[in-house]
Amino acid sequence: MPKPDYPTTAAVRFLRRGKVAFEPCRYRYAGGGARLAAASLELNAHTVVKTLVMEDEHQNPLMILMHGDREVSTKALARQVGKKQITPCQPSRSEKLTGYQVGGISPFGTRKPLPVYVEASIFELPIIYINGGKRGFLVKIAPDVLQQALPVTLVSVAIRR
Repeated sequence: MPKPDYPTTAAVRFLRRGKVAFEPCRYRYAGGGARLAAASLELNAHTVVKTLVMEDEHQNPLMILMHGDREVSTKALARQVGKKQITPCQPSRSEKLTGYQVGGISPFGTRKPLPVYVEASIFELPIIYINGGKRGFLVKIAPDVLQQALPVTLVSVAIRR
């Protein structure tokens, strides 16, 4: 069998183990975030889902999946998850918790299982693009895969930019 033309990351191994159908999408990573990934692949940034690692007031980590063209209201997120405060994790802590570099963080196959919150409107899309565990690598999946592959909690915390 020929070697795939994409990296075999922990996320890819996780998806394969779960028999999750995905399409690999590689692009030239030049920093930035979901908007630049979308532009590189000529996609609508709303369909590119970013994976953000945050923590509560007790430094308990969590992930939030958000549209690439939206921001997270940390106040709304804190209210919806019953916490006093939610703030972004430091990049070094995010990397240690997930096993992925910032810019390549995937919700799949993380080093440590984290609670995963998903912006509810993501499930209104027919297809999403989400990080596959490496900078410059997204996987194209149906949003329902998130609920099949991970224990997720839906939230409504998106802010338009």
